[in-house]
Amino acid sequence: MSPFTKSLTLSVGRIVSACAVRHHSSLTTELIENMDKKATWDRFYTESSSRTTTFKNFEWFFGFDAVRDFIMPLLQTKPHPDGLLQVLDMGCGTSALGPCIYRHSPLPVRVTCADISPIAVRLMQEQVQAKTIQPHNLSSQLEFIELDCTQLHNHYGCHSVDLIVDKGTTDALLRSKEGKLKARLMLKQCLKVLQSSGSLLQFSDEDPDARLLWLETEAQEPGVMAADVGVQEVGELRGMSYYCYQVTPRTIV
Repeated sequence: MSPFTKSLTLSVGRIVSACAVRHHSSLTTELIENMDKKATWDRFYTESSSRTTTFKNFEWFFGFDAVRDFIMPLLQTKPHPDGLLQVLDMGCGTSALGPCIYRHSPLPVRVTCADISPIAVRLMQEQVQAKTIQPHNLSSQLEFIELDCTQLHNHYGCHSVDLIVDKGTTDALLRSKEGKLKARLMLKQCLKVLQSSGSLLQFSDEDPDARLLWLETEAQEPGVMAADVGVQEVGELRGMSYYCYQVTPRTIV
């Protein structure tokens, strides 16, 4: 079994366990083949929320504490004229990542947690309303929106975002039968909406030999866009190595 396949099996196993549904084989097959589909995640969040009255964040790979040292140093630049750094948690699901950035950022931020599943968005909105989160900076803002992240232009203007965090969203697309095109579109959308000083952070368990080549290829479009790509190791968890890929737009001369 390749590391990529092993990781996919482990990830799907954790998701199915979170659902604790009777028809595990059906959900497992749907997740493995269709993690790029809205209906798949609507089903997951519906089933996982229906089995308990106590809300629990679901974290793909790991939580905020494992990656805060990769994220927070990038939120040290001067805010926009409106006083807020723009942060996007792309494909947020019901992760606590976005709310944690909102809670811990010393500079004022507007954290937008976006997901294609309206059910995930509703669950997070209800949780935040029920349990008020106090931001480090009182000017910071937190919002949850339904958004197809291959169409970021529907919510953001060009060069308007300072930081985009992608914890497993690209992985889910690349591992789906029909998701590779969506992954390419999403990456190009990210580069269009990022500030020239902004960054996209992709957290993934895919080996750098594969992901770096994919990023370097897809992030370049002669005369249109270019980007610098780097990688750092996050660490090992449950026998798998995880990486942080940083993509920074480069001005085309």
